[in-house]
Amino acid sequence: MATAVTEDVWSEENTNPGAIDDALRRMLHERHVANGALVPARVLNLVVIVDREWKGEISNRLAHVGRYHASRTILCAVEEGRTTIDAWAAMSYEEPADGLGVMLEQVEIDIGPEHLPRLETIVDPVIVSELPTMLWSPHGHDEAVETLRGLTDVILLDSDDVLDWSAAVQRSLELLRTAYVVDLAWLRTTPWRERLAASFDPPARRAALGRINGITIRHRPTSTSSALLLAGWLSSRLGWQPTPFSSRSRSGARGVALRETGEVAVSLEHADQTVPGLAGVTVSCNSGYSLSLDRGRGGLSASERWDGTERRWQVLGASRGEGGILGEGVRQALLRDPTYGPALEAARGFCS
Repeated sequence: MATAVTEDVWSEENTNPGAIDDALRRMLHERHVANGALVPARVLNLVVIVDREWKGEISNRLAHVGRYHASRTILCAVEEGRTTIDAWAAMSYEEPADGLGVMLEQVEIDIGPEHLPRLETIVDPVIVSELPTMLWSPHGHDEAVETLRGLTDVILLDSDDVLDWSAAVQRSLELLRTAYVVDLAWLRTTPWRERLAASFDPPARRAALGRINGITIRHRPTSTSSALLLAGWLSSRLGWQPTPFSSRSRSGARGVALRETGEVAVSLEHADQTVPGLAGVTVSCNSGYSLSLDRGRGGLSASERWDGTERRWQVLGASRGEGGILGEGVRQALLRDPTYGPALEAARGFCS
């Protein structure tokens, strides 16, 4: 049976950042005096800026990130017309049967639009100063993001949320200049990148990489950024030179990438699916070989054609699913993926 989780809670209306910090310190001290085996988690701050009416949805998503909870989560809820600050804080923990127990801290701060230009003065006293800080603003609030840039080490975003995918790429590149960026749209391509890389990893297959003449990426209409990032990843890893898409329509986009021995046709095609991300990808070579991966139940459905024959198989457990994407995003705050930046730069080449 799961161990019961206990919470110490504090709240105050019309408060200030100093009072919030004092309350957190007091709860920490009182709990440690009561049980010296309890220690605060000290790995990561997570600052989240949301619209007040969507606070419940975001809180629910954060509650389901699994074991990748931030040490201290500070959720700033922006409410139209509000002029004062209300706050709530909780310290949650499991009483350890033996050894040490870890305490996680959650803070919710209700603010108004007038607080956004000086949000740094509200957040700075509340974060744990010696820890890296990740910032997530799923509802925009770019002014607040700019205000907190000096405190931020990692920016969490979802470029699939931006309908103008050219603007999404430009914004991600701009943020990447001053912070490490974790893009949920990029994380949605992880199983596809892993399987494509594994498919061409055997020595007998590697020569086919230089003969690729076409890629088709099928995706949910609102997940063009994910498709674009996968095309950018292939281009950056294989040394292709992306060129702007020659045609765009409601069903997708088409263009070419240049390689030493010719061109690679690049197609993004809309697919009917309910979950965000990619639906499938096909890589074809001028030697007659082609590989297709498609989203299937329990994993990816794979098929390859070679010399007129076709082989099909199931890649089980290849996707974390949308439910695991946010938790993986928080985990990535402590890692560094060297392939995202080059893929993003290549993706810009298709948009220019």
